[in-house]
Amino acid sequence: MPFAVYLLGLAVFAQGTSEFMLSGLIPEIAGDLRVSVPTAGLLTSGFAVGMIVGAPLMAVLSLRWPRRRTLAIFLSAFVVVHVLGALTTSYEVLLATRVVGALANAGFWATALATATAMVAPKAKARATSIVVGGVTVACVAGVPAGAWLGQQWGWRAAFWAVALISLPPLIAILRTIPAGRPENADAGVRGELRSLRDARLLVILLVAALVNGATFCAFTYLAPLFTTDTGLGEGWVPVLLALFGVGSFLGVTIGGRVGDTYPVQLLATGMVALIVGWSLFAMTAGNVFATVVLVLTQGTLAFATGSTLISRVFYVADQAPTLAGGLATAAFNVGAAAGPWLGGIAIGTGSGFRAPLWVSAALMVVALLVAVVAQGVRKRALR
Repeated sequence: MPFAVYLLGLAVFAQGTSEFMLSGLIPEIAGDLRVSVPTAGLLTSGFAVGMIVGAPLMAVLSLRWPRRRTLAIFLSAFVVVHVLGALTTSYEVLLATRVVGALANAGFWATALATATAMVAPKAKARATSIVVGGVTVACVAGVPAGAWLGQQWGWRAAFWAVALISLPPLIAILRTIPAGRPENADAGVRGELRSLRDARLLVILLVAALVNGATFCAFTYLAPLFTTDTGLGEGWVPVLLALFGVGSFLGVTIGGRVGDTYPVQLLATGMVALIVGWSLFAMTAGNVFATVVLVLTQGTLAFATGSTLISRVFYVADQAPTLAGGLATAAFNVGAAAGPWLGGIAIGTGSGFRAPLWVSAALMVVALLVAVVAQGVRKRALR
């Protein structure tokens, strides 16, 4: 595995930290900039929208660019907007930096995934993908809690400065290690890549990936209140269990990287069925501390093993359109990350309690499995 692939994972770690750390900084930002907490919460929404829209848009924009230049431009823009965010006293400017930062993040993600899979052997795409996606899981384990701690100690601006600083080493390393030439398919252009994306299997994989990720973030978003209400744990246990979920997610991408290239169908089928059972069992046993600890770890592992393998399958199916495929995979990932918490919030709003998102996650996994099974059946009939 080329060292440059790990550098891409390090850059994604910094970006993942930025994407999720605001959940612990919103009250401080609201007080400092003199806006309401819901208004400050739009900073998170703006980032999510920027990621969804920006992934395919930035992929198209940078299609003909050399990948080293593309990665450097997007990561440099990411650093600059975090410096501006740390310096500004205007909510409007901060919101603008979050949207621009999301566009840069989305463009980097799409290019990084395409670059990583292009640098390895044809049968090692799942492992390369898992290393890049693993940056997000490490951010959940270490980066997000560290950002929240910095915000508590030295103010929310310190977290923005930290993200900018930890982005500099991978930026310098990318300039020294990523090949400078244009992608092999650069001359095909947008139309050429779009023609390569007509495979119906790609749409199925993207839909299933969005559903799986939606189920993951639907449950993950509301784990903290679940722990303190239904499970009956003190607030001090919340960071520990969230970190345990992060450990599980890291184990998941590692397993996906090792197994997803050789046995993708078996891993995906087993993972989706196990996630349905796991989210349902979690909803039924959330009042038991032992069951909660075990399921937090296993569900994090299953969710990211399945999710990272689905992302790698995008590059196997769309091997002639890696840049746009990376953009679409990034968009699908973030559609799930945005839709899942929204659906979980609706379920809580019905008065069903904090176990309701777990049932929603199980339902989303049922839909994902049905989509995969029906699509496989249709494909087999078409081949007869």
